[in-house]
Amino acid sequence: MNIGSLVRACIVCAIALQSNGFAGPTITVGTQVGAAQRISAERIDHKPWDVLLKKYVNDSGMVDYRAWKANAADMNLLNQYLLHLSSASFSGQTSEPVKLAYWINAYNVVTVYGILKEYPTTSIRNHTAKVFGYNIWQDLHLLVEGNPYSLDQMEHEVLRPLGEPRIHFAIVCASIGCPRLLNEAYLPERIDDQLTINAKAFFTDPTKFRSDVARNSIELSPILDWYGGDFGKSMPEKLRRLAPYLPEGAQQLAQNGKASVSFLGYDWNLNDQAKVRR
Repeated sequence: MNIGSLVRACIVCAIALQSNGFAGPTITVGTQVGAAQRISAERIDHKPWDVLLKKYVNDSGMVDYRAWKANAADMNLLNQYLLHLSSASFSGQTSEPVKLAYWINAYNVVTVYGILKEYPTTSIRNHTAKVFGYNIWQDLHLLVEGNPYSLDQMEHEVLRPLGEPRIHFAIVCASIGCPRLLNEAYLPERIDDQLTINAKAFFTDPTKFRSDVARNSIELSPILDWYGGDFGKSMPEKLRRLAPYLPEGAQQLAQNGKASVSFLGYDWNLNDQAKVRR
């Protein structure tokens, strides 16, 4: 059997295993809420999530997963918030700020829930099987309006189509390389300011952005490579859109559209306060 035939056979085998129940288990959070019992997304109260973030997340976005998981009352509060998110109802009149705040919070809380479920762990990548087996981004679902939404669906089918690229500085994959987890809930009335604050914080981190005026060079987080198309079609267009969020010395460099651009590495280690304390 040649290599090509072997690869095809492996793919067929993997698909067969998945279809026969060998894929990782689907985990569903939240609950089914009948249409008559749902409330408008504007009425969703993000205060419980805000309380938990302020208690367990520091200003750098690092999370005290150990203490959080050990606190039964706060784990219950987390679950109650997920149930509350399931009661949301959206309509054609739901505003973009309401949608952004809801789905950014939903993405982040489901991610944190998924990590707490597995904790202790060292990386979200330990729970992202590529062929068969549990993949946190695909198999962990939140029920909203009776439909299951995976993390991948929230990001690619709900948030990105809203046309607000700053979501990439707000949704968090529980890794040091991702944006900091803001230690407050996103709120519709503050969402624009909050996205700006976190975008600026992202570009002050030398592991995510570096510039050298003398060399006319910029180094970006690979997030801007993976999702660069959300910021513009060409690199000069992307840089001009990012310029308002860059440190003052780098703004002109980005605006002139002539800087050479390269991408930094990505740190998949868990954003765990315990790691910092060692």
